Amino acid sequence: MEIIDKIPFDIKPQQVLKQMHLEAEDKYLKDAQDIIDKVLPIIRPKAIYKLCYIENKGEDIIEIEGIKFTSRVLRLNLDKVERVFPYVATCGKEAENVDIPSDDLMQKFMLDIIKQSALGTAIKKLREHIDKTYMPGQMSVMSPGSLENWPISEQKPLFSIFGDVESLIGVKLTDSFLMLPLKSVSGMYFPTEVRFESCQLCPRERCPGRRAPYNEKLKEKYFSK
Repeated sequence: MEIIDKIPFDIKPQQVLKQMHLEAEDKYLKDAQDIIDKVLPIIRPKAIYKLCYIENKGEDIIEIEGIKFTSRVLRLNLDKVERVFPYVATCGKEAENVDIPSDDLMQKFMLDIIKQSALGTAIKKLREHIDKTYMPGQMSVMSPGSLENWPISEQKPLFSIFGDVESLIGVKLTDSFLMLPLKSVSGMYFPTEVRFESCQLCPRERCPGRRAPYNEKLKEKYFSK
């Protein structure tokens, strides 16, 4: 198990405005700079991961370190895989302490974008570290809750791989299996010859986080018996 912290992070007002689809006008630039000045001194993106070997494979389950995960899609993706990299990454709980007036929706939106960017930086650093340390080649990733076939309740066994994640990197798992801070993600990276995205099996239209088009034929491959 390894914790990746002390991750350098920076963001410019222009980057915040671009993600908000706003023009780089003086007023907005100043607002963005003000919130950046509050956040950058304290924000601490970080991640935790562990190299794990698959101990058992059933029809729709895999077992890692005595912990069982149930998902047909995950099982088929790991059919020829022996090692995986469970992880949790976060923007860091420190950013939750930024003081913003409750009625200032603009600053709240800007803070949300900055935290999302910090999370992206943590994920990028995590991938780079795994690539450099283990040289797994091309990898894909699955996250609990990204598909109905691997429900969000599978967060609990994933977190149990690490023990007390909250004390390790400040991410708390709620009774409803949501993570706090909200700008946190968890999942498993795994080596793959053909890149997989959960989006390929999800027919939801107009999804802002879509990374690949829905593939009905691929869905049939996973769920036909």
